[in-house]
Amino acid sequence: MRVASTIPEMKCLRREISGTLGFVPTMGYLHEGHLSLVRQARAENSVVVASIFVNPTQFGPKEDFKTYPRDPKHDLALLESEKTDIVFMPSDVEMYPQGYSSWVTVENITEMLEGSCRPGHFKGVTTVVAKLFNIVEPNKAYFGQKDFQQATVIRKMVIDLNMNLEIVVAPTIREKNGLAMSSRNAYLNPQERQAAAVLYQALTQAQQIRRKGQKDAEYIRREMYTLIGREPLAKIEYISIADAVTLEELATIDRPAVASLAVRFGKTRLIDNVILE
Repeated sequence: MRVASTIPEMKCLRREISGTLGFVPTMGYLHEGHLSLVRQARAENSVVVASIFVNPTQFGPKEDFKTYPRDPKHDLALLESEKTDIVFMPSDVEMYPQGYSSWVTVENITEMLEGSCRPGHFKGVTTVVAKLFNIVEPNKAYFGQKDFQQATVIRKMVIDLNMNLEIVVAPTIREKNGLAMSSRNAYLNPQERQAAAVLYQALTQAQQIRRKGQKDAEYIRREMYTLIGREPLAKIEYISIADAVTLEELATIDRPAVASLAVRFGKTRLIDNVILE
């Protein structure tokens, strides 16, 4: 496994590659969710590249950029065990040198859900992902469904800007109690971790109600609010039943939909979602 810390190094390694390249962009502090993406990329491509970069531009001024969990030594050991070929680990100044002033913006679908709670978040996401795609030049890039809106935004960017790669969205990997795996789960104390199981319970309930034929989106939202509201440690930011393509809120579920939520447990903000079939 080779590690590149500068853009010229990564571009040089890219020129040596023949066959297809699968790319797994991460912010590090890797868990089984990340590793499942690496394994899928390994199975579907000749070469696998992962990146580790905690992107400062997608964090708001009062968010957790400085305290975001980091363990690069452990991350590299995990990636090597999964037979990753190349790891790109740039510094902040490598990606955003002095005088940097160019941004990639996807409109409309970035303005609701996470976009409404975290202004500027997606501008940072789309910019850094576009830069990584230009540097690594993957044939396929792999993302987890846990960040459903992020994957939707990135896919839209790729289509609109005629980027020559495929976006692959893989199923969410969960802990035994249903909690979606996330680097931020490290913030949870034992009581909060146990309480956070209510998120998947509410999402599963939404799926069950929909499968019984219920089309009233507001009814499903109310049921989810009620269930999560019984957990005293949970503080709901939003619960959404939205069009799975446009992310617009639905009154009637008459098309593919996604149930998603953002809930705080203490200082930890968690997101999750499921598709309503």
